[in-house]
Amino acid sequence: MSWRKVVLITGLSGAGQSTCLKILEDFGYEALDNLPLFLLSAVLNQGELMESPLAVRIDTRTRDFTADRLSVEMQQLKSNPALDARLLFLQSDDDVLMRRFTETRRRHPLAVDRPVSDGIARERQILGPVVDAADMLLDTSDLTIHDLKRRLAGEFALESTPGLQVSVVSFSYRLGLPRSADLVFDVRFLRNPHYEPELRMKTGLDAGVAAYVAEDPEFDGFLQRLTGFILPLLPRFRSEGKSYLTIAIGCTGGQHRSVFVAEQLAKVLATQGSRVMIDHRDARRSQTQDLS
Repeated sequence: MSWRKVVLITGLSGAGQSTCLKILEDFGYEALDNLPLFLLSAVLNQGELMESPLAVRIDTRTRDFTADRLSVEMQQLKSNPALDARLLFLQSDDDVLMRRFTETRRRHPLAVDRPVSDGIARERQILGPVVDAADMLLDTSDLTIHDLKRRLAGEFALESTPGLQVSVVSFSYRLGLPRSADLVFDVRFLRNPHYEPELRMKTGLDAGVAAYVAEDPEFDGFLQRLTGFILPLLPRFRSEGKSYLTIAIGCTGGQHRSVFVAEQLAKVLATQGSRVMIDHRDARRSQTQDLS
């Protein structure tokens, strides 16, 4: 049996809702922006739209928006056996939202004549109950547009390709854990190329750094134990309906050890049939591109 996919997009203003809607439209969804809640049922039952997958942005700008009403509408959608309905909630840190509004010179929709910070605080309060009802909570603070597209593809792509999408992310503990991480592993016990002058400015993608880390007496045994732990979990995640898994590998600077280990882990997972993406978050941090 096939179900019609319906994605309701909501969240904090400035967290990337419009970008998300455009991405889902690129995936093949019929996209509707700022649809009043009272029209949602009518749209779902409207002639030519009845079979197409639908992505709808509904946020605090909507005339009849309340958290309770959105929850009721979502419950009704989920009770319809012909629909595969999901609620996606986008959020970001306050300082990131402040910066985005400042850079775009936009007013916050809930603070037209007040500071942006007031609008952010009010919106967080209004949307508080919606967070708990969301099927997917996505923090876009550190995501590039490319990152966002990959995350959404793992959850909402319309292609029939089966299997779990695995993302292996290297990161720096100094810069914080990846917000989307499902599994986190610390590789700071491996010997550190940072203390070798000729390797300091290189990354785990360079042959010299790779050889240095691989020659650590603990490396081979660790990689075997790591893959031996992860591989049996993948079918269990799939059986629970999870379509996207993020495995984070961290070291001090996110440049050497975590990058190399992430690459090696991804190779093993790929040879075992997993669909794998690699993201070296902090080794490429200078390339970060903001969401609008």
